[in-house]
Amino acid sequence: MTQGYFISFEGGEGAGKSTQIKRLHAHLQASGYEVITTREPGGSPGAEAIRELLVNGEADRWSPVTEALLMYAARRDHVERVIRPALAAGKVVLCDRFADSTRAYQGAGGEAPTTLISSLEDHVLNGTVPNLTLILDLPPEIGLKRAEERGGAARFESKGLRFHQRLRAGYLEIARQEPERCVVVNADAELDAVTEAIWAVVVQRLDF
Repeated sequence: MTQGYFISFEGGEGAGKSTQIKRLHAHLQASGYEVITTREPGGSPGAEAIRELLVNGEADRWSPVTEALLMYAARRDHVERVIRPALAAGKVVLCDRFADSTRAYQGAGGEAPTTLISSLEDHVLNGTVPNLTLILDLPPEIGLKRAEERGGAARFESKGLRFHQRLRAGYLEIARQEPERCVVVNADAELDAVTEAIWAVVVQRLDF
């Protein structure tokens, strides 16, 4: 593989992204691929510093527009220092959230202007887009309950059910608009079934 392959995982709170990324990483590594796993916000030292500002504090600490600007400041550093170099080296990059999270959380959920988010995507990402985006979908009531059970409500989890309903609708709309890149996976299924569904998609996209 001369050029790497970029897979992003998206979904609301409690969708199980972290578990499924670990499983896919192990599958790909066992199949001979060189894989790195990263996350957003964060993934590079500078972006991790911005992450601390974003995920902690009261729900209304930042406006949706300010959140979007902070997300893209972190994303630019992450792309420059981690994602692009890994792809140039021929690696598979698994990323826990990417640009679709800003569209869904700050856009659909927070109702920040779509024109602002689109402009940030164009200027900051400069063509760095996932080859495949796996959207782990489940009702927000279930996801929020899972998140609560794993311990403590983080800042985004505390934004309320209506926010998370808009968020889910935003993700499904992204999938509808970009069906070649995005695949919706039922995250309300049994854990191993979700893993198998993800693996079936990835096998079709990569050379096995």
